[in-house]
Amino acid sequence: MNDRTEIEGVASRIFAAIELSQSAWIVALHVPCQDKISLHRVASGDVDRLLVLFERARQTARAASGAEASAPDPQICCCYEAGFDGFWLHRWLVARGISNQVLDSASIQVSRRKRHVKTDRIDAEGLVRVLMAWHRGESKACSVVHVPTPEEEDAKRLHRARENLLRERVRHVNRIKGLLTLHGVRHIEPMRQGWITALGELETRDGRSFPPRLLAEIRREAKLLELVKKLLVEVTTEIEALVRSSTPAKGRRKAPPHPVASRLIQLRGIGPIFASVLATEVFYRRFTNRRAVASYVGLTPTPYSSGVTHREQGISKAGNSRGAIMRSSLHGCGCATSPPVGLQPGSSKECRPGRAGCGASRSSLLPASSS
Repeated sequence: MNDRTEIEGVASRIFAAIELSQSAWIVALHVPCQDKISLHRVASGDVDRLLVLFERARQTARAASGAEASAPDPQICCCYEAGFDGFWLHRWLVARGISNQVLDSASIQVSRRKRHVKTDRIDAEGLVRVLMAWHRGESKACSVVHVPTPEEEDAKRLHRARENLLRERVRHVNRIKGLLTLHGVRHIEPMRQGWITALGELETRDGRSFPPRLLAEIRREAKLLELVKKLLVEVTTEIEALVRSSTPAKGRRKAPPHPVASRLIQLRGIGPIFASVLATEVFYRRFTNRRAVASYVGLTPTPYSSGVTHREQGISKAGNSRGAIMRSSLHGCGCATSPPVGLQPGSSKECRPGRAGCGASRSSLLPASSS
């Protein structure tokens, strides 16, 4: 296909961009044979109204082109920025025959003025122009997000739930310690077994009996902490079942382990948590070369070269944040290439950042700069 055919193909399409927000959606439409981009306000989540706008745009395009009634409808190319609404709208549009792209908002160029105008209407118009440039073949105009399947997206929930529970545990522990420190009590450690029994005859550091309402608040925090610990055990057990084949409970069907996680856990120094995160956050998608892997986990270089100034700013640290955390942990301890003595493949013992015995070279874990 030559350039003229590509341009004609782009000129016959309807381009749409949706600026999403919690209150309302701004829909920008560019119809063939019209230079102006029309803007429409739609209630947030009103997909029926969205379809009405698309059908009206089709009718306008057909009338402007003078096409016969038997001619196929113009193709609608739509886009929106990845964000709070996730990918349900993408799947809904694709299921109705609308070509849709989810764009990475960080990849779209913006004005570098100190104070630039920003409104939802301007952003929607800008998205339409970026989408048109991308369809013309300008691949650097934006970055398109890889949309996972519903199964791949659901597989991420386990370790993300574990992350939230870990933060909750830290919050409750710090809260209990803070309340105890108000009266000089520092010897109680909420993460130790049986620490609640030490609250029975607790006294302040100056010899007074512990305030009853404050003690009741600490006991409430202790109940929440125990609940979080229980949920952590449940989620961790599910993660281990995800990466390892286990004996199913009576009356339950045996669930097969994750195909990628079950292979990762066979590497020395990789435990269930690492394997599940790497399998569901990084290796659920296909990479064409090592550079793509390095870019996804934030290991690409960021040189600064302008005029006589030449310096390296270090790695980008962009990409998938959870995959980057795993990269930092592996990079810090080197367990992937030099495991501690006695650690066998499939062991549940994971590498820890800065753990003794993990002395592999840092450079051995960095992807090659060339593919």
